[in-house]
Amino acid sequence: MISAFRHFLGTWAARGFFMLLVGVFVAWGVGSDVLRMLTSDPAVAIVGGRNIYMPEVQEAYTRQLAQVSRSLGTNIDPTPEIKKAVAAQALQGVIVQAAMENAVTGMGLVMPDDALRQTVFELPAFKGGDGAFSRDMFQTVLRNNNYSESRFLALMRGELTQRQLLGAVRAGTSSPDVLTRAVFSFQHEARVAEVVNFPFLTAPKPDAPTEAQQARWYDNHKDLYSTREYRTIETAVLALDTVTKDVQITDADLQAAWEANKAAMQQAERRSVQVILTQDAERAKALATAWISGTDWAEMQKKAQADGDAPVEISDATRDEFPAPELAEAVFNAPPSTVPAPVKSALGWHVLKVTGITGGGNKTFEQAASALRAQLQMEKAADLIDSRANKLDDAIAGGARLADLPPDLGAAVVTVTIDSAGLDKDGKPVVLPGGDALRAALLVEAFRAKQGESPHLIDAPRDPAAPQGYYAIAVGNIVAPAPRPMTEVADQVREDWTRDTVRHGREAEAAAVLAAVKAGKKLSEAAAGQSVSTLPPVGRAAPAEGVPLQLIDPLFNLKQGEPTMIETPDGFVVAVLAEIRQADPDADPIGFGQVRDALGRSLADDIQAALAFGLRDRAAPRIDRAQADRIAQPE
Repeated sequence: MISAFRHFLGTWAARGFFMLLVGVFVAWGVGSDVLRMLTSDPAVAIVGGRNIYMPEVQEAYTRQLAQVSRSLGTNIDPTPEIKKAVAAQALQGVIVQAAMENAVTGMGLVMPDDALRQTVFELPAFKGGDGAFSRDMFQTVLRNNNYSESRFLALMRGELTQRQLLGAVRAGTSSPDVLTRAVFSFQHEARVAEVVNFPFLTAPKPDAPTEAQQARWYDNHKDLYSTREYRTIETAVLALDTVTKDVQITDADLQAAWEANKAAMQQAERRSVQVILTQDAERAKALATAWISGTDWAEMQKKAQADGDAPVEISDATRDEFPAPELAEAVFNAPPSTVPAPVKSALGWHVLKVTGITGGGNKTFEQAASALRAQLQMEKAADLIDSRANKLDDAIAGGARLADLPPDLGAAVVTVTIDSAGLDKDGKPVVLPGGDALRAALLVEAFRAKQGESPHLIDAPRDPAAPQGYYAIAVGNIVAPAPRPMTEVADQVREDWTRDTVRHGREAEAAAVLAAVKAGKKLSEAAAGQSVSTLPPVGRAAPAEGVPLQLIDPLFNLKQGEPTMIETPDGFVVAVLAEIRQADPDADPIGFGQVRDALGRSLADDIQAALAFGLRDRAAPRIDRAQADRIAQPE
């Protein structure tokens, strides 16, 4: 019907009618934007002569908004500002894609049918149990993802054609040595600190507080000694665990799911390996011989480091994640716990031992049955919850008390007296239905809602591991918090006063040492009578045992010889930066290679992004702002 209407708009009869309307509107002073709406298709944007219409942009917007909603992880819907930002991002993404398509077409790049067919045939999702392309599997996957065959092939052709351009742009991109060395040095720099600890545990215990001191502390901290607010709530929860009993999975269901997912259950093999890199072939043979003879890894590391070789452990890596193809080939051909012959690559000679293998091969039906059952249960539960949520919402909106809801709706209804931490008056956890995220949101809502307020159905926080849940709350009796009498909490008051006094005492001691070091004294002089220790070297992103996490950031903001002071859960620490250990890229060629590769990929990404946005700007997109403002407000 729409296409027929558009065809009618192109006839001379329609044009004559609109010319009459134009005259009337000009007489009334109507703006040109209204005329544009009447005389042209409502394109959101025009990119290089191609019209982009609302459905295409809203599809991208819906997809990106779903991602944002999942990342929020709360029961708070995205704000209008967030929706507006997502809409703008989605529109720009579609515009960039259209500009790329125009550029590829203009360059004459094409994807031959044979190449397209071969690519589709090799996709794992479309392979049957025999490992070959399955037409039935192909149709099933497309149907499950709401794609027609022509639409999917068109998208694949466009993506593969653009890959030709992007592949050429990215090819040969590498990080210059000067940049790689600078980044490697920054990432691998280590710092050593001398410290004096002022632990709370060993601090001299102060005299017992006087009654006046206890009273003053109590008056200043009454909130610490108040009873908690308790609320009696009635709640109805519709979630995975409340409908599971109504979900039935048959053997036929499992078999069908197995056939649909068989090709996707291929696991890439990963290997863990210990490697020593040396530049000398004879040295490599000697190391391999020592390792084969039974020398353990700790001793092999010492041997390697003594001669300037580089020992390293690589854990759970795929073939593509190894820094040299020759090393990867040797690792994936070596039996576990054996030392094969050293292998040479551009980095040098590798002596290796495979320490672990995970993944690889196809799962059998029996191995996959449990996961498939859980997946099917989740899918069926989601459908069941969706169908019952509308009925539950209608029942609650119609004024039904939560306790009187029909049992066939699958909602669990409980009445509990609870505090904001989820505990009852005896301090025991109250059992509520639903998952952890739903229960947390329910508690927040229970202490936000007003007494006597009519309940309404609320969307539970989105949990990727469970279907959407719902809950409703009615708040009954409220017991307000009140300070407990001093006589009831006297022991706790004394304990808290003592702990605070010890903390302030230790803080004063540490501050005095810090001030003395800043005035020019050495740490050992400033901390007379205190033990000065040297901590292990620590990196920016490499915590070391014995180094407080709170100290790492301050340590890397100091100049050598400068002091700092931090507080940890155990006490105060005064530290002086004693040594800065610069990283040597030549001593760790594997690590250097990993940094170089990562930077190369990052530079390629930047070049690709620059190309995409350059093509967008060259296409000079024109955006209808009125239409763009409607992206986040679908009718």
